Amino acid sequence: MKVTRILRVKRLNKGKVAALREQARRLGVIRSEVWQRFGSIQGVGVSDRQIRDAWLREGRTFPVLANAWKETLRDAKGNITANLEAAKVKARRGIWRHTQDKVEQKRLFTALKRNDWTKDPYLRRMMRQHWIRGRNHTHNQIIVRSDNYTTFQLGGRAWIKIPSLEHGQRIAIPLDTTVAPTGTLRIILTDAERIEVHYTVEVEVKHDCGERTIGVDKGYSEVLVDSDGDHHGQELGARLTQTSDRLKVKYQRRSKLRALANRTRNPRKREHIRKFNLGRKKLDRQMGKTQARIRDVVFQSVHAVVDKAAVIAAEDLTAPMASKSFGKNVNRRLAAWTKGVIAEALDSVSHRRGSTVVLVNPAYTSQIDSRNGCLLGTRQGDRFHCCDGEVLDADQNAAQNVLARLTDPDIERFTPYRQVKAIVQARTERLRLGLLNQDSSCSPARVLSTESE
Repeated sequence: MKVTRILRVKRLNKGKVAALREQARRLGVIRSEVWQRFGSIQGVGVSDRQIRDAWLREGRTFPVLANAWKETLRDAKGNITANLEAAKVKARRGIWRHTQDKVEQKRLFTALKRNDWTKDPYLRRMMRQHWIRGRNHTHNQIIVRSDNYTTFQLGGRAWIKIPSLEHGQRIAIPLDTTVAPTGTLRIILTDAERIEVHYTVEVEVKHDCGERTIGVDKGYSEVLVDSDGDHHGQELGARLTQTSDRLKVKYQRRSKLRALANRTRNPRKREHIRKFNLGRKKLDRQMGKTQARIRDVVFQSVHAVVDKAAVIAAEDLTAPMASKSFGKNVNRRLAAWTKGVIAEALDSVSHRRGSTVVLVNPAYTSQIDSRNGCLLGTRQGDRFHCCDGEVLDADQNAAQNVLARLTDPDIERFTPYRQVKAIVQARTERLRLGLLNQDSSCSPARVLSTESE
C-alpha cells in the first residue's frame, strides 16, 4: 500500500521562498479555473488528459512552465473526482433507504458507477442533493513530477532542485533529512517559516495482526472500546476537552480585540492590533502540535486493537452524527471529535498489518442489551442498565452489539434505521412473550438464529 512521507525544508532563504510563493499563487489561479469549469456536472466523465488536450488545441498559455500547469490540472481534476465519489457514497445510502427492489438497486448502482447518472432524473436529484459544488482554496501548493526534479547530498542532508518560473532555471531546496524523496512531490508552503515536501512510498503489507474477530465502538473519552472490554486511548477525551475549552477562551478574547480594532478611530492602533494580536502563525503551530498528539494517540490505540484481531467489526465512522443537541459546551467538544482520524487509522493500520475492517450498520447498537440482542435496557452515560438490574459498561456493550451485527442475517450495512428498529422491536416482543427459550435468551446468536428461521 502507499503511504505519505512528509519532509520539511531547512532554512530556506527569503528570495527562494518568495519565488516559490509566486509560483504557487499562479498555479492556484489555474486550480481555481479547473474547479470552476469542471467541478460540476460539466466535468463528469471528462479526464484531465482530455482537458489538457483541449487547452493545447485552443492555444492556451499560462504564466508558468508547461509541466507545472499540467500537473496542477491533473491534481485538481483528481480532487474533483474524489469529491464526486464521496457524494456517490451518500447517494448509495439514499438508494438503499428508498429503493427495496434489488433489480432497481442494481440498475441505479451501475449507473452511478459508470457515471450514467446524468441521464437519470432520480439519480440527478440524488446527486444534486449530496454533491455540493466545490471551490478552490488552495493557493500554496506546487506539484512536481518525478522526472522534473533532481536530488543530491550536500552538507549532511538531502537537497532537491525543482523548476522555477523561468525556463532553464531551478530552485535548490535543502531538506531536514538525508533520505531523498522519490516519485511525484507536493510542496506545501504553510507559512514563511514552514515548507513541507510530501511524497508517497510503497509499503510492504505485513501479516502480523492477531487471529481473533472482535467488535469496536468509538468513543469520546477514549479512542476505541473493543468487545473484550479493553479501553484504548483513554487520554483522548481529556485532551480534546482541554483543547476545546482553551480555544473557547482564546477565541473569545480575540473577538473582543477584533471588535476593539473595528471600533477605534486611530488607524495606527487598529493596524497594531491586527498585526500583533490577531495573527494565526502561533495559533496554527499550536494546533498542528495538538493534532499531531491526537493522531499519535489514535494510531497507537488502533495498533493495540490490530494486535488482537484479524477481523474488526466497526461502525461506519464516516457517517454524520445524528442531529442531537447536548448543550453548547458539549456540542463544541463533540465538534472537535476526530472520528475521521479514527477511520483513517483503522483503514491504514489494518491494511498494512494484514487485518480486515468490516463496516456494519450502527443503528441502535448503543441501545440494545448485548446479552439478548433486544431493546431491554437504558443507557445512561458510561453505564447500560439492563431490565434485570444488571449494569454493563455502555461502550463494551455497544462493541459487542457491533460484533453481533457482523453475522446478523437480517440487518445489512445500509438497512434503513427504521427497518432496523422494526426488526429489533420484533425480537424484543418475541422475548417478552416467551416465544424464545428462556434458558438461552441471553444468547444473541440464539435470538438471531430464531429470527432468521
